[in-house]
Amino acid sequence: MIRSLRRKFLFIAMLSLLGTLAILCTAVGFGIRHIVIQRADRAISLLYENGGEFPSPEATDPSMGLDFQVTMETPFETRYFVVTLTSQREVSSVDIEHIAALDRQTVVESVSEILATGADQGYVEHYRFGIFHHEEGTTIIGLDCFLQVQSAYNMLRMTILASAACALIVFILLLIFSEKAIRPFVENLERQRQFVTDASHELKTPLAILSADIGLLESSPGERKWLSSAQAQISRLDNLIKNLVELARTEETVQDASRTVFSLSDIALACGDSFQPLAEAAGKSLRTAIAPNLHMRGIQDNLFRLFSILLDNAVKYCDPGGEIDFTITRRGRLASIIVSNPCAGLDPSQLPRYFDRFYRADSSRTRATGGYGIGLSTARAIVTRHHGHIANRYAGGIITFSVTLPLYARKKEEFVPNT
Repeated sequence: MIRSLRRKFLFIAMLSLLGTLAILCTAVGFGIRHIVIQRADRAISLLYENGGEFPSPEATDPSMGLDFQVTMETPFETRYFVVTLTSQREVSSVDIEHIAALDRQTVVESVSEILATGADQGYVEHYRFGIFHHEEGTTIIGLDCFLQVQSAYNMLRMTILASAACALIVFILLLIFSEKAIRPFVENLERQRQFVTDASHELKTPLAILSADIGLLESSPGERKWLSSAQAQISRLDNLIKNLVELARTEETVQDASRTVFSLSDIALACGDSFQPLAEAAGKSLRTAIAPNLHMRGIQDNLFRLFSILLDNAVKYCDPGGEIDFTITRRGRLASIIVSNPCAGLDPSQLPRYFDRFYRADSSRTRATGGYGIGLSTARAIVTRHHGHIANRYAGGIITFSVTLPLYARKKEEFVPNT
């Protein structure tokens, strides 16, 4: 139990942390990109406004340092080219004085790529460009942003590495302290289960004594009506206690050592055969279709109990003269178990509550059939402890319970493959 809860706790905690770090890295990446683009566009605007040259530091606003701050070194640190086009988009002048990596021919080719984008701003390789239209024609300014882009990528990499390191540290800390964190919850759950077990043992003794005393009273002359009623209630309480103990046990985690490999098909066939006469005695029919050679690993008695609960529930609540369907098929690595029967008058909104403890959809029917509202809770506990899924649905006057359970991943030499 501790191991299972610990795994779930670790999974949820790490999933939350990784999701948060992913959002953080994404925000940092977009933020850095926005700053690089904003600074480059501001530098391009300054160049256009000042005829292809940077203004003096005294002529710029010092408060715009977050965008682009002009210093005495800015003209020597910034690499750019300026191209002027005529109104017919022919190159009239090319200024490559401030860039050494490009020659005139390369700049002209770059202009063709820039114009092909159809945008007034953007990137061509690592050059940020800006296009400005005026009466004489068009001015294109390209700014070398290689260092800025490289710095942005390096910062993003560092953020991702730091996030990964933080996630690893948190994971190690969770491995160390998670057991202590969840132990109080596990102990509380174990105390509750122990209470059910202890209470059942304490109740069984007086019930046994009462049953014996009533049996003696029945042998004496006199009115036996109340004695029969008391005996029936004692039997009912005894069955309730047994069901509570069974529910508590099926909710416990199964140890690997107690699991065995068994034939699911054989258990289902045996259970179906045992319920055939009960269905016929109640004026109903039971039709079974069980796929052969289905094997799984778990607690064999639990699976027999699961089928018994579902079939008993179907026989009890099936409409008079109705037909109960019990089928098991293979779906890849899963076994699909379906039990359905006609049952008129159900409220579909109550279907999710059918697996709650002590819930009874129709109290009058339950009293007539002797149910306690524990059977489906036990079925769900059995399915859960075998890593399966159980659900129900109601359509066209037919209620269907569906269960999926993982089949045993057997080796080639074990068992005959299902065909």
